Amino acid sequence: MSHHRPIRPADRHAFDSLIDARSPAEFAEDHIPGAINCPVLSDEERAITGTLYVQQSAFEARRVGGAFVAANLARHLREQFADKPQGWRPLVYCWRGGMRSGSMVQWLRLVGWDAQQLAGGYKAFRRHVMEQIATLVPQLDLRAIVGATGSAKTRVLQALAADGAQVLDLEHFARHKGSLLGALPGVAQPSQKNFETQIASALEGLDLARPVYVEGESARIGRLSVPVPLVQRLRAAPCIEIVATPEERLAYLLRDYAYLGDDPELLAQRLGVLVELHSKETVLRWQDWARRHQLAPLFEELMRLHYDPHYGRSQARNFVQWERRLRVDAADLSDEGIDAVARAVLTL
Repeated sequence: MSHHRPIRPADRHAFDSLIDARSPAEFAEDHIPGAINCPVLSDEERAITGTLYVQQSAFEARRVGGAFVAANLARHLREQFADKPQGWRPLVYCWRGGMRSGSMVQWLRLVGWDAQQLAGGYKAFRRHVMEQIATLVPQLDLRAIVGATGSAKTRVLQALAADGAQVLDLEHFARHKGSLLGALPGVAQPSQKNFETQIASALEGLDLARPVYVEGESARIGRLSVPVPLVQRLRAAPCIEIVATPEERLAYLLRDYAYLGDDPELLAQRLGVLVELHSKETVLRWQDWARRHQLAPLFEELMRLHYDPHYGRSQARNFVQWERRLRVDAADLSDEGIDAVARAVLTL
């Protein structure tokens, strides 16, 4: 590959390593999948040079910043890059393909490596992500897995994937179960940008000629928004409804959400938001059960009084093909039962 042709995001797979030269905070918000973070400026150093640029001059910012960059590059050469062979070909990027990645590429080339710079940097990759979503999503042969709360939709998706089917597990990307109580203990949701990056990466690996199973999500999962083209495609997709008894669903929820009992006060607090939809005495009763670790009556009433009454209406409103849905009866939602449901879905 010549040094003259600009390297685009789609070319990134041809390189041995992908190096993100931005600061750790920028990297944490989102980065190209598979990249390693070798910052040429730390978060603090980036703030210092930015302040100098604004308050003194561009020259002063470059003089001080240059010393930071040189010290950081020296450290990376001693540590991260110490074992790289002569034929190593890294692709380096920063925010928009400017001085940070440029200075690293220059040093790596001086050593003798064929280092290249990603044209347009992370901003170009970000455009690539949004283009991939806009281009590939409308071509997907989506099948929406729907079902009342507690019908093990996510586990069915996982079982489908284990059987070799193509799935898009949006809740996994969002690190959230999608419901009012769906936040995972001790797990922060990613940034919106990173959520979209994960979706685009998954899309790139799909065979567009084969069906793709996805859970019938709402437009938001926790605080993240499902990209609009995907929401539109999902709304138009054929639906496969998993139908289980209330008893079976309750047993599944008690297993799947058992960890909610670990922090009764937090659970009671989250239930407080339902006061807009239910009487104060109902919500107080639920909060009392939460504080007393009584998850069985709590979940039973949440299903019966909160989730189930809205289920049919919201599905009919959200899915164009709801009336023509296919049904799969789930007699039991044990691991074996879920595997059987997945097999039944695949035979439809």
